[in-house]
Amino acid sequence: MPRTGERVTALGLGTFLTFDLKPGDRRDALRQVFERYVAAGGGVVDTSPLYGSAEVSVGQFMGEFQGSDEMFLANKVWSTGEYLGDESHAVESFRQSRMRTWRETINLMQCHSITNAPVVIPLMKAWKKEGLIRHVGVTHHESAAQDQLLAIVQRNDVDFIQTNYSIFNRDAERRLLPAAADKGVGVLINLPLEKARLMKVVEGQPLPGFAQEFGATSWAQFFLKWVMAHPAVTSVLCGTSNPDHMSDNVQAMTGSLPEERMRARMLAHMETIPGFGSIGTMPWYPGKENMYSGLIREAQANAAQRLR
Repeated sequence: MPRTGERVTALGLGTFLTFDLKPGDRRDALRQVFERYVAAGGGVVDTSPLYGSAEVSVGQFMGEFQGSDEMFLANKVWSTGEYLGDESHAVESFRQSRMRTWRETINLMQCHSITNAPVVIPLMKAWKKEGLIRHVGVTHHESAAQDQLLAIVQRNDVDFIQTNYSIFNRDAERRLLPAAADKGVGVLINLPLEKARLMKVVEGQPLPGFAQEFGATSWAQFFLKWVMAHPAVTSVLCGTSNPDHMSDNVQAMTGSLPEERMRARMLAHMETIPGFGSIGTMPWYPGKENMYSGLIREAQANAAQRLR
């Protein structure tokens, strides 16, 4: 991490949708995902109260595995309040997050999707001063928000940003990532696999032979290593509910990373893959629409039903 010199793992565990289950649903597969990530040396977990039941599962799993109390926990505040400037909802959200994750001090609290940032960021700075959190951050998952993130970085308002970045969507590397590096701001990356859309595009396509030069043995590792190799990136968040996929993903933390010329070669190869240029028009998690059926999907389905 640029400002403190602390070290975190290049691959982080994301939990949006993948860790969201309904009450009573078995979490054996998720426990295996977490266990394999920790066993491979993974040390960064990102969650949010907005992610349905994910925060509860993260707290339970961290309490079950030896050494997980040393993990770098990134959590979020997504709150407005009853009136302009009201902090009470954010304070209550933070209280519940500490309870759910069994953490007295949370490594990183982030203003989720820049929601109510003028109130939430100063509040998080106060928590940092009081020793309740160690780092202050802000997140978004859309390229359209990167100008806002850039302004926050340039004001030195946060220690971390979280943004979307992938071999398909490279918007962040134009201004945001260089600014973060210049200001010593840590960077967490979301959507490195474009919500499984990258994996769908390369389905049935052979991994190029040159991937061996930087130790990638699967397409997931190919895409993750491409993102990890950007010098401004601190950790790449990748979520899954499949233990075997996690065993594959963690291999991206081993071996070398592609240098700049190799990254250009990787991109040039992807541009020859049919459908690569139209990934942005594909739905999230193609072919997996019914795989994630937690509280979030249930609420979305109920809202859609009311509009019929």
